[in-house]
Amino acid sequence: MSATSKPYLAQAGRSDLAKLASYSNVKRVIIAGPGAAGKSALAVRQGEITSLPVIELDKLFWRPGLTATPRDQWAAVQRGLAAHESWIMDGDLGPYDVLDVRLQAADTIVFLDFSSARCAWLAVRRSRERADFWWWLLTYRRRSRPLLLRAIAAYAGDAEIHVLRTPRAVSRFVARIASGTADLP
Repeated sequence: MSATSKPYLAQAGRSDLAKLASYSNVKRVIIAGPGAAGKSALAVRQGEITSLPVIELDKLFWRPGLTATPRDQWAAVQRGLAAHESWIMDGDLGPYDVLDVRLQAADTIVFLDFSSARCAWLAVRRSRERADFWWWLLTYRRRSRPLLLRAIAAYAGDAEIHVLRTPRAVSRFVARIASGTADLP
């Protein structure tokens, strides 16, 4: 495991074993989707409800100056993170990503399949973004989405998959988790 992942997991918190006992079948959750869809917010909320540690992949992947971690190093970091007993990993790094590592370890995948227009609106409201972010976001449905769906099919065959297409669907999903009626954390 890399030196950067251990402190981040410590910050994320430890699992509350009593609470996890009611979710014993779900311990490793991936949240993916286009930029500005709300992946991190959903991960934090799921982490609050379930006490599963949250790992925000963007914080680990991007180096100073928004330089990408080299592919082989990124795969090694993910192998170290995925080796933990439980986690919620949020992030979708588009063309830079090495999906197979975390998909093979996941038991649950939540895909925020929001429209490009919705995500663009949310991105404009949240912060200034670089040109490469906008290119990725505006081409996500045509380029990154098909790659993600193929990777899920190839590497996460046994995982439970939840596709949420609207903020209302996310709200209902979180409410089900909080009430304990969902088959997920």
